[in-house]
Amino acid sequence: MIEYYLGIDSEYILIGVAGLSILLLLILLINSIQMHKLKRKYKMFMDGKNAKALEEVIVSRMNQIESLISANEKNEKAIHLLNKNMQTTFQRVGLVKYDAFQEMGGKLSFSLALLNKTNDGFIINAMHSREGCYTYIKEIIDGNSVIALSEEEQEALDMAMNVKQKESSK
Repeated sequence: MIEYYLGIDSEYILIGVAGLSILLLLILLINSIQMHKLKRKYKMFMDGKNAKALEEVIVSRMNQIESLISANEKNEKAIHLLNKNMQTTFQRVGLVKYDAFQEMGGKLSFSLALLNKTNDGFIINAMHSREGCYTYIKEIIDGNSVIALSEEEQEALDMAMNVKQKESSK
């Protein structure tokens, strides 16, 4: 027999094989523990259920998902309609209280400007005197009135239109 000498002692080879065996034994142990945990979770999931019961649970969940999707679509349509309607509602308000006549006190007269998003709307002017209260309304189109505005009405209109400038700066 011819012996070959590789320059490596057999003791080192034996130690390497033993280390590799220990490493493989550790990996086997870790895999066994994980498999045991997985089996326990599976058993808990399947406990008391057969295939028919699981099918019913899955179908029930699918029906719930479909009803949620349907409800979401209805909500999106309702939100879109609300946003569309908000374009024509009065969103900008300006109110100026004043004394129409010097003999009256308490600032019982007022000018109220109500405008929508495009600055269309109206101004109500209520003048209170000893003889009574007189109310006037003036139409506002695109932030302007065809009829001349009093100082208080113009101030109320400016106040309502400044809301737009404040919103756009945010």
